Amino acid sequence: MNRSGSARGSGSLGEFLKSCRDAITPEQAGIENRGKRRRVPGLRREEVAQLAGVSVAYYVRLEQGQAHNASDDVLLALARALQLSSTETEHLLDLAKPSPMQPTTRSRPEQAHPRALATLDALGDQPAVLLGRRSDALAWTPTGHALLAPHLPFDTSDPRTRPSLPRLLFLDQKVRGAYPEWHAEAGTYVSYLRFISGKYPDDARLAELVGELCMKDADFAALWASGRVGACTAGVKRFRHPQVGDLTVDFQIWLQADSPDHRIEVYLPTDQASADALTILKGLAGESASQTRPGAPSPDGRVL
Repeated sequence: MNRSGSARGSGSLGEFLKSCRDAITPEQAGIENRGKRRRVPGLRREEVAQLAGVSVAYYVRLEQGQAHNASDDVLLALARALQLSSTETEHLLDLAKPSPMQPTTRSRPEQAHPRALATLDALGDQPAVLLGRRSDALAWTPTGHALLAPHLPFDTSDPRTRPSLPRLLFLDQKVRGAYPEWHAEAGTYVSYLRFISGKYPDDARLAELVGELCMKDADFAALWASGRVGACTAGVKRFRHPQVGDLTVDFQIWLQADSPDHRIEVYLPTDQASADALTILKGLAGESASQTRPGAPSPDGRVL
């Protein structure tokens, strides 16, 4: 799967640096161990400082949260020393941004952009879903709905009842049971939430989502505590669908230039058996004629 990220990361710059330092061995960093016993699992602070070309005292202050406004040059040097991926480097830069001294804010509910809805319409019966910043389902094609959550209403226009894919994955047993490789899927969702939390530290709705899932599901709490940071642009998903059985799809993320927090996830079958299963799903979705996207006419002519 084309994923960028690893089992590293945390909620503050210092914690993130420490977890990355613990995750890289002297051998990986090109440091000779000379058979000496080490009291830390990864690199020492002074080793990271030497590799990055900064003073030990300054690096210690960074890890302890006592140094602020580190330059991009210093941060990029640390990223190279710690061998961070591009996603982890981006997260490092996000965490280092000065945070305004204000409480978290409740942003306006997300709305699907008309051009994104037009793209979904153009996809027709191709399974696809439009995801918001926190991986809420802002809209989906009929077959996308039938693939991901056929037991839920099709209409996603009301933010109060809009499906949250992370909540479904961890708290809805029907959705959870539809993924034979659930732990891999769960890890991807959590790593992306961690990545987004670095970009929007003042997002109250995001903080509430993470807090709720940490309290309600031990698996989520453990994954969140591991600090994994990552983004996902393409890959493979395997489903054990309640209506059509096992199927496997490739997926691709389309980013929205004018709505950078939103992305369209499109699914394609990987083999003939999966293509046949999706064909059946398309038929089932077509039979649910009353489930129509808001703004489109229903069979009796009403506009929902």
